[in-house]
Amino acid sequence: MLHYIIQVVLFQTLFLAIYDLFLSKETFFTKNRFYLIASVIVSFVVPFIKISSFQKAVPQEYSILLPEVILSPQTIIEKQEWYQSISYLDALFWTGVVVFTLLFIVKLYGILQLLIKNHVERYNGYKLIFLPNTTKAFSFFNFIFIGSDIPLERRDKIIQHEQVHAKQKHTVDLLFFELLKIGMWFNPILWVYQKRIATVHEFLSDEVASKSHETKIYINSLLEQVFQVEKISFVNQFYKNSLLKKRIIMMTKKRSTKIKQLKYLLLAPVLLSMLLYTACSEKELNTDKGDIVIEEKGNFPPPPPPPISGSKNLMDIFLGKNPPNSKEYDFKDLSEEEKDEFLKRKNSFKDVGEDFKLRVFEGENGRKVLFVDMLKIIRKPTKSNKPDYGDMIPFSILDESPSFVGKEKGKEIFNANIRDYIQENFDVKFANSLGLEPGTKRIYVQFKIDEQGNVIVINARAPHPKLKEYAESVVRKLPKLVPGKHEGKPVKVGYTLPITFEIK
Repeated sequence: MLHYIIQVVLFQTLFLAIYDLFLSKETFFTKNRFYLIASVIVSFVVPFIKISSFQKAVPQEYSILLPEVILSPQTIIEKQEWYQSISYLDALFWTGVVVFTLLFIVKLYGILQLLIKNHVERYNGYKLIFLPNTTKAFSFFNFIFIGSDIPLERRDKIIQHEQVHAKQKHTVDLLFFELLKIGMWFNPILWVYQKRIATVHEFLSDEVASKSHETKIYINSLLEQVFQVEKISFVNQFYKNSLLKKRIIMMTKKRSTKIKQLKYLLLAPVLLSMLLYTACSEKELNTDKGDIVIEEKGNFPPPPPPPISGSKNLMDIFLGKNPPNSKEYDFKDLSEEEKDEFLKRKNSFKDVGEDFKLRVFEGENGRKVLFVDMLKIIRKPTKSNKPDYGDMIPFSILDESPSFVGKEKGKEIFNANIRDYIQENFDVKFANSLGLEPGTKRIYVQFKIDEQGNVIVINARAPHPKLKEYAESVVRKLPKLVPGKHEGKPVKVGYTLPITFEIK
């Protein structure tokens, strides 16, 4: 969720920067209104869009699943009191939501009180409410509030201005942003967006209202007023001192030429870059045991391609150089469901070499295993016609696995060293204050060891955000390692580390 929120705020900031730099000075008021509303909606939607063609254009990374580290029984945590289970970050978020909801209700109540207590005159398409002893003027939907102290000769201009707000449903825009501010009260960009849309509303109303009067006369009527502002962010205010200069500039400005509408085409590369970013952003850790074969003694295979969408996998995936040492099945020996899954899996490898063949073997617990020969997978042909494995090398073709400096080399030794490091440095008592429910808790930490032996790009999945941060910090403190090698050269290797402990 935090990653999603960061993306939304980032996209909104970018959209707003484009508006301020390229569009805000133009007189395409209706288009600018649409831009501000649409860009906010798009910023919430884009993070959910994952275009497969973009994902395929980025080399796949392989991650080795390390043996699970089970922390000792002595570290079992007893369940704590209710007050220790409070997530203060969640409490802060919901406190903000409640506070801003109450403020919104108070503002609505204030408008309702004005409707009830003051005289209302009904006209065709709007209702006029007179406010005693004030020169305020603003609108809310088709209700136009006007101070009784405003001279009669000036009221017509104000009413014409506010009628535009009512006819074009400007209040809906402001309420839209007001509701967004309740759910994302911590996002200052939404406040800026609401100010920008309110400014565009005034430009739209001035554009229409000034047509029925000489522009200079209309401007003078603005300058002659005593400025008072109703401090409600979702009403359209006629007298607003901070907007006066901008309104006058826009009314006297020469209309923007149609050629300048090409500025809106800037959105095309921006949206494309956003889609590329979300498609290539950090993927969720895929470590479910039902997707891969786990061998305590043999070579651990890297994670397989993503599960078939909308189905439960009947067969496991084995990625390696050599097939499992078990019975091999023909296609005709499979059940109808297994045949369907086999064909779908085979189709997912349609971009590999011609000599590639998907084979089926007997696996553990009565499940069948699809064997994928890693040496025959060629996702991106090169001049040397060698497989291109993208950013990281699959463990199955490593000549030499990473190791701790000064210690023996080998996969089993490296696994044991990682296990010992976690057991010595991971203090599960940290979870004591997080109030986790009783039961088995599992953390997955994904990290890479680069060509220099540094631990980089750490990401974790845990049952609590603070536990996620803690697990990442522990792995980040791993000492510098001896990098893995392939064909005599240091290479980057990815790992996924499962950590398990119990809470009673």
